[in-house]
Amino acid sequence: MVGSILIFLLVLSVLVIVHELGHFLVARKSGVWVEEFGLGIPPRIYGKKIGETIYSINLFPFGGFCRMHGETSEEGIKKPKKAFLNKGKLARVTIVIAGVVMNFLLGVAAFGVVYSFSGIPQESKNVKLIEIVTGSPAQVAGLLVGDVVKGVNGEAVNSINQFVDLIEKNKGKKITLETAQNKKIILTPRTSPPSGEGPLGVVLTTTEIFFPPVWQRPFYGVYYGFKDALFWGKTVIVGFASLIGQLFMGKVPNDISGPVGIFAVTTEATKFGILSLVNFVGILSINLAILNIIPFPALDGGRLLFIGIEAVMGRKVLPKVETTIHMIGMAILMLLILAITARDIEKLIKAGSLTGFIQSVLK
Repeated sequence: MVGSILIFLLVLSVLVIVHELGHFLVARKSGVWVEEFGLGIPPRIYGKKIGETIYSINLFPFGGFCRMHGETSEEGIKKPKKAFLNKGKLARVTIVIAGVVMNFLLGVAAFGVVYSFSGIPQESKNVKLIEIVTGSPAQVAGLLVGDVVKGVNGEAVNSINQFVDLIEKNKGKKITLETAQNKKIILTPRTSPPSGEGPLGVVLTTTEIFFPPVWQRPFYGVYYGFKDALFWGKTVIVGFASLIGQLFMGKVPNDISGPVGIFAVTTEATKFGILSLVNFVGILSINLAILNIIPFPALDGGRLLFIGIEAVMGRKVLPKVETTIHMIGMAILMLLILAITARDIEKLIKAGSLTGFIQSVLK
């Protein structure tokens, strides 16, 4: 359990630190004084000033922060030209979205690493058996997982749809399957198979794993990692839209989890190896990027919203007013997280085990 907690804290810390690093790098590039860049949550244990910035290690080993000069208030500004609030709208926008961009890039990198080591999935014309139900016609006849079906009754097979059509037309009749392994299997597709098994009792795929030369894998990885990041980004956006819709309809969403749920799934992902964990980090990073861009106070999207209001009105919202609104937004977010966490704990208790809880989370 201690190991799982440490991995969980490490995963979330990586996500937060990468996000804050984006703010840090662009702020420095934009001429904003970064007063402190810290690992963990204060109080500070150790700090070293390099240039104008204090780099610190803090007591609670979770996440990190980037404290910019004049970030939320005009009070106490010592260097007006290097204060965040005094920078132009474009500079502030780029600083704010830098964290989101970094999380998106982390997702791309994570997916890219997975593809680089596990191979690139590609569609082919090979209809391959990846699962065979015990006691099914396929299993009784001697078909094996990994067999590639090349023909049915002498007719070449190049796709799953074609194979399914041929089997459907010949239910209840003896047929001959030819495989790439030079086997000829005679069997009879069932006319009334059990639910979910199909006439033969097999699961098929036309996806094959391609391993390009080692020097090419990072490039393939980034390409397919970017496609995965876009896919998960779209999935998260659709999920949030559905969540907001349910809230407006007065329904309490059942498919949302907080820190406890993330801890449970992180623990489960770890069991399947480092690549599974890296893939999950990628998914979480995309989630964090989308979450942060939502125009809600205390989030990066909320700060962008105030910059947008400034552009429309032609003047800034009073910093004190904006700060107060962000504090209220943060309080609402904390209450929401506590409520979700309480519900996750209740679900965990009812499930009776971590595995049962994970299954409920993934439904």
